[in-house]
Amino acid sequence: MKPRKNTKRVPSFRKLLRTSKIKLDNKLKNKQYKQQSAAKKYRKEQKKLREAVRDAISRKPFPLEECKKKQVAEKWEEEEEDALPLDMMDEDDLKLMEDLAQKASFLTRDLSSDEPVHIRKRKHENVIDKYEKVPRRMQTEPEKELIHLLPIKDKGGIIPQTMEKPVLSVAQDEEDDTEEVEEAEDFSEEPLPVLTPEEMAAQRRQKLQERKMHIAALASAILSEPDNNIKKLKELRAMLMEQDPNVAVIVRKLVMVSLMEIFKDIVPSYKIRPLTEAEKATKVKKETQKLREFEEGLVSQYKFYLENLEQTIKDWKQRKLKKSNVISLKAYKGLAEIAVKCLCELLVALPHFNFHNNIIVLIVPLMNDASKTISELCCEAVKKLFKQDKLGYASLGVVKVISGLVKGRNYDVRPEVLKVFLHLRIKEVELQKDSEDIAPKKKFMTYKEKRKNLSRMQRKWRKAEEKLERELLEAEASESKEKKLKLHTETLNIVFVTYFRILKKAQKSPLLPAVLEGLAKFAHLINVEFFDDLLIVLHSLIASGDLSYRESLHCILSAFHILSGQGDVLNIDPMKFYTHLYKTLFSLHAGIVLQCLDVMFAKRRKQVSQQRALAFLKRLSTLALHVLPNSSVGLLATNRVLMQTFPKMDLLLDNDSQGSGVYLPELDEPEHCNAQNTALWELHLLQRHYHPTVQKFAAHLIVGAPTEGSGALSLDLSQRPAAELFEAYSMRGMTFNPPVASVTPRKKDTFSQLDSFIDEELNKQLQQHISETVVHKPLDFAKHLKESPLS
Repeated sequence: MKPRKNTKRVPSFRKLLRTSKIKLDNKLKNKQYKQQSAAKKYRKEQKKLREAVRDAISRKPFPLEECKKKQVAEKWEEEEEDALPLDMMDEDDLKLMEDLAQKASFLTRDLSSDEPVHIRKRKHENVIDKYEKVPRRMQTEPEKELIHLLPIKDKGGIIPQTMEKPVLSVAQDEEDDTEEVEEAEDFSEEPLPVLTPEEMAAQRRQKLQERKMHIAALASAILSEPDNNIKKLKELRAMLMEQDPNVAVIVRKLVMVSLMEIFKDIVPSYKIRPLTEAEKATKVKKETQKLREFEEGLVSQYKFYLENLEQTIKDWKQRKLKKSNVISLKAYKGLAEIAVKCLCELLVALPHFNFHNNIIVLIVPLMNDASKTISELCCEAVKKLFKQDKLGYASLGVVKVISGLVKGRNYDVRPEVLKVFLHLRIKEVELQKDSEDIAPKKKFMTYKEKRKNLSRMQRKWRKAEEKLERELLEAEASESKEKKLKLHTETLNIVFVTYFRILKKAQKSPLLPAVLEGLAKFAHLINVEFFDDLLIVLHSLIASGDLSYRESLHCILSAFHILSGQGDVLNIDPMKFYTHLYKTLFSLHAGIVLQCLDVMFAKRRKQVSQQRALAFLKRLSTLALHVLPNSSVGLLATNRVLMQTFPKMDLLLDNDSQGSGVYLPELDEPEHCNAQNTALWELHLLQRHYHPTVQKFAAHLIVGAPTEGSGALSLDLSQRPAAELFEAYSMRGMTFNPPVASVTPRKKDTFSQLDSFIDEELNKQLQQHISETVVHKPLDFAKHLKESPLS
């Protein structure tokens, strides 16, 4: 008999089109109803499971009234559940519920019932049975802790299993305690070995030697092959957290310095940038991949090292102890000083590498630190950076941070912070922003110009040449002059903004001398539009009388630097500055005065009158009598320049007066003191000075300061400026400069010959005197012999 074929076929698309809409809606409703029923059934089973677990845990009888209330509440919950819409549930969630409902296990059953789950029950059938099954307990009986075990399944259903937690008696607890105490006593009875101070010192030396050898081994391995041993940097950096209190401080210091030297040696001469996602996804050669891994590891370890140094400084500043208490607060200062030294070295040695701006942000606030040692370390590091910075990037970053620090502290910083500006390597700036004559760019021919002026072959060659020139310009390592000037201009603008803020808002600040000194150095680089206002401010500061002599000299020096540069074109007569310097000359010694005189007379010879030059020549000669030898040399060198620069200065070498009037040395106006009617009599006194160089200059000036002949100075003295001579003959060491030649002692036989010669001469004179006295006056011989000077 042939098997019956399955006549049920899958409905075709056309048949589906002919199916009515009502039939499709009914199918959908039936499907939804089945899903809702399955979900409802699953929720009920889960609810029963939770109740069974709660009942098994509590094991307390429930009164009938509470059970009734509970059943009523269950009714309301079921009705609410029936009313819950399932339209918003996903099909996957409904399918999962159906599967869970079909898989009945002991987890989905009522554990408090012995009957199977699928037997239909009435709603109130098991309430009394449950209540009766719970065992009665007396109120006096203490509740025991139960441990729930795995349930047992038999024909009747699932039987929960529990076990009482065993309770130890008080006596047994006491016995255990005594045993523990005895064990502790036995353990404490073993005495620790007591070391003598010598043994402790030897043990410490041994530990320190081991750490040193380990540090040296790691450092040597890294320096020999940085590419392969870059991971050893992490091991060496971990020693910064040394926990042995006997050697922790020294080991941490050694590791800091070692890492600093290693980074200075292995860091490349370029900045490492992070790779982009596209670059990471690109396949590269093994060598390139190895280089990338080395650079990435180097940057990360360098970053962690800088963070460790920063944390060390912060812990010292905040007087903060770590939880381990391995290092005392006093030792933290030494660690912080080493950390600052390392940061200063990295600031100077690696200005091109990553995180240099972060180091600047750390170092600049420490320039104003209360600790003089740390402040000097940071200031010296910044000065070195300024001196060796040829491009200007690092200097610009430091100047920005210093300007922000001064403004943020409301100008309450140490003067040394501003004095570092004097070491900036800025000699020229862009005076006009739109100037194109500073560094003209390379211009290439346009396409039209080539088409017009060149043949096809020439255009081809020109194109290749221009391409090569462009590549060379891009690969050129040194910065162009234009870019350098822009950086210097921006740096100097920030410096002048800082100076002008202090002049405007903090004129009585201790920063004023540093500001005036800085203006004196960079005044020739200020734009012309600021000249009038700046000169007015400088004169008002001098007229106020609040400045010291040094500060007023800096004001004068700044004013004349302004007028000797671009200020030549301005029609300004700085007579008030000449008068102030002439009035205060007798209160000064030299130094800055020599710089002021050089700018006021040598560089402005055409704007200075003869009367003014004669007055200063006379007063400087008088001042040379009252100062130290090095100051006298500097002042006489300045007088030499005046006599050679201005005509008719030899009037003061003659005793005859010129014109009417009498010289008034007490008058403070150089134009009206009649200096032409006096003479330089001070030079005769200076010719007898104990210092040989002062004698040479005085003798040179008396004969009119000639450049040739017998009265001329040697080249060593004539070609050196006054300020340099002042420093060369300085007596800061409290010694004679130049040193006095020592007298060599004479030999013994020379002295003996001299003594015998003197004795012979004295005997001859004595005999001659006696013979003359006896011949001419024999009676008074005894009297003359007593009165003789040779007796």
